[in-house]
Amino acid sequence: MILHLLCLVFLLSINPAVFAEGYHPSVQIYENLSTTKTWDGASIQYPSGTAKVTGAIITLPPGTETGWHMHPVPCLALILEGELLIELKDGRTKRVKAGETFAEVIGTAHNGKNTGKVPLKIAVFYAGNTDLKNTILCP
Repeated sequence: MILHLLCLVFLLSINPAVFAEGYHPSVQIYENLSTTKTWDGASIQYPSGTAKVTGAIITLPPGTETGWHMHPVPCLALILEGELLIELKDGRTKRVKAGETFAEVIGTAHNGKNTGKVPLKIAVFYAGNTDLKNTILCP
């Protein structure tokens, strides 16, 4: 009886975000981003139209840049390997490293740089629609 009580106390003390409801107890979920804003503080707005989600893995060799571009749709990025420096034209920057997730700026020109010594790998997920490109290059 005491053992059952101790098990119950232990289970009730576990952070509920660690285990998803209905999954096997060994399945762990680590939520590393939950936001209504992009990393520069703007509100996330979904485009109207026929929804389309896209996932991509982007690799940048050391010392390379994405070039100035913008996303007209919301996108989330998870740094798989390396470190990314993002810069805006107004001078603001954000540095993200492996294991970190961020909500990318929407409709704002930005440039990404791999300032590290290893290839940068980013998993990017776009929440767009069938009428919009996920990325637009800026002159």
